[in-house]
Parts: sequence; C-alpha cells; structure tokens
Amino acid sequence: MASTPGLSQIKHIVAVGSGKGGVGKSSVSSNLASALGTLGYKVGLMDADIYGPSQPGMLGSKEGIKTEGKLLHPAEKNGIKFISMGLLIPKGGPVIWRAPMAIKMIQQFLANVVWGELDVLLIDLPPGTGDVQLTLAQQASLSGAIIVTTPQEVSLEIAKKGLAMFVELNIPILGIIENMSGFTCSHCKEVTEIFKTGGGEKLASEFNVPFLGPIPLDPEVMICGDEGIPLVLKNKDSPTAKLFFNLAENLFKGIEKLAQEGQFVEPENVKIEDGGKIVINWNDGHRGEHTAYTLRLNCKCASCIEEHSHKKILDINAVPLDITILNARPVGRYGMNVHFSDGHRTGIYKHVALREICECLECIDKRESSFKV
Repeated sequence: MASTPGLSQIKHIVAVGSGKGGVGKSSVSSNLASALGTLGYKVGLMDADIYGPSQPGMLGSKEGIKTEGKLLHPAEKNGIKFISMGLLIPKGGPVIWRAPMAIKMIQQFLANVVWGELDVLLIDLPPGTGDVQLTLAQQASLSGAIIVTTPQEVSLEIAKKGLAMFVELNIPILGIIENMSGFTCSHCKEVTEIFKTGGGEKLASEFNVPFLGPIPLDPEVMICGDEGIPLVLKNKDSPTAKLFFNLAENLFKGIEKLAQEGQFVEPENVKIEDGGKIVINWNDGHRGEHTAYTLRLNCKCASCIEEHSHKKILDINAVPLDITILNARPVGRYGMNVHFSDGHRTGIYKHVALREICECLECIDKRESSFKV
C-alpha cells in the first residue's frame, strides 16, 4: 500500500460548487469524474458534503474505506478513486454533528487520504458558502472552481454568491455549467425548455468567465444515478453523455491553460529575516518587504477590526515596537497567516493587501509620488 498521504501527488484540485442545493451538482461531479477517467486521466473525487453524502450511491460502490493507522485509503470504482462520509457511516444513518466536527472530517479528507498520483481531484462541495467551503479554500491549493447552476432566476442569483466567494478567495473560475437546461424526451430526443435556458451563459458573460456548456434534464441521468453507474459509462454514445465528455475536455484544457499562464499574482517563497522583517518573492518578479510592526498594525482580524462598523479596535500602544514575526504560512491561494511575538496569530493577510502595504523602496516611492501635486 502507498503510504504518502495528502494532496502532494495531485496535479490539479478543482472544486465543484453551486451555492444552492438541488441543482444536480453531485451528478455532474460523478459524470465529469467518470468522463475524465474514460479520457485517460487519473481522477479522484472527494464528496465534501458531510451531512448529505451522495457519491457512494451514484458511483455504485458499497466498498468500505481501508485504514492504515491514521491514514485513509479511498474506495475505487471504475477507475475513479473517491472518499465520502457515506463510506464511513451505516447505510441510512444520519450525521448529527456540529460544524467543528464536520470541519475536522474535511481536514482528515485533505491531510490523511492516500490518493497517490492524480491528474485531477474533483471536490463535490455541499450547498452554501460556509465553513466547509472556507476550510477547503484555505487548506487546499485549488486550481480552480466550477459553478453548477440551473436556468431559474433564483438558482442564478444564488450561484452568483458562490461565484463571488471563489473570486474573493482568489480561486480561478474555470467555468459555469447550466444543468437541467431543457428536458430531453427519452423517445424522440426532442428538447423542451421547461426551466428556460441561457441563464448560465448569461452569468458567465456577466462575470467574464468561460461557459462550459449546458446539460439537459435527461431522465437517463437520474436512472443511472439510482443504478449506481454514471451515464458516461453506461451509455457513452447518448447525446447527454457526449456533452459530459465535451465538458470534461474543455475543463482540462482550461485547467492546463491557467496553469501555464499563471493567472494570479502569488508568493513564490517567503523568508523571515532577522530584525522582524519578512521578505516575499512574488511570481511576477516583485520582491516585497514588510516589517512586523507595520503588519501587526494592519491586521484585519475580528480582534483588531470591529466586524460590522469596520472600525479599528486594536490598541496601537499595546503593540511592542520591537515585535517580530515567528512564522508565516500560506492560506489557500489568497492569503497568508502570520504569527507574531506578542502572541497574536489570528490574522489572515490577503495577497492584494500585502501588495498594497508593501514597504520595499519601489512601492514606497510609488505611494509617495501618487500624493504629490
């Protein structure tokens, strides 16, 4: 058995989100994963819906999870490795946990699962924009996110919130999928627009992100889900299956393109120097410098800034002039957590904020020149 846990051997990690339940996100995830596997990619699927796991049923696996000490070995069906709370609890049993327990399980899925080498890991997110989504964004270096929506206005409005969350967390939007985009008759294959159509494409245009395509409301998708075999494996020549294969190809092309372009400005390495200064070498060639004292004064955590009024509540006089930085660690793709010698360690500094308050001579000169009349 392999004994290397975590995400280190995974090339790309992609979140599949919606913001809203009932849009068919899990069926899209299982079919996308299976389509990618059929196309020759090594694929994993994490079911991050702790309270309502659905992937074991959709993938048709009753196999339990093998353990090796604290390590978890994912189940595997039709070449797709997957992990789910549904494999850890008795069939039909509820998960009656408070949020901290659910977060702990997500952290286990991130740190202790022996995935091995994968080209892509899809993460099937639960509805909403809460603790699970934030934990994944902070602890997994996501290559990007897919937004699944349906054509109805209410779904599109909530999908906007999910999309905005990923943008706020500096996670690239790989594209939008419009699910249930018309009803496909099982006899004549004619498509009837029950819920309207075109909303997903309009949303993609509004946010200037790719529209990966529509998936119709096809009864065969539901039947295959109940039978535990994704449509793309049972009837790969069906019109809907062909759409999933097209989505899979476009998705992976988009992932590779983003990886090559390096879409976002991010730290390449961080060094803590003597005297309490931190040096950040960014991927655009900039060498940023920050003193511990200035960073501490600019902390935006709830202990330093009042949440609703956004007024500073930090007592500046209580911050030692000789404060130093003990540690700095990345938080997802969007920020950095800094531990200070005065015991403060709850602040997360977004990359954009770090660039704005950079204390290198180049940035200081630019700020000073902008104030000159």
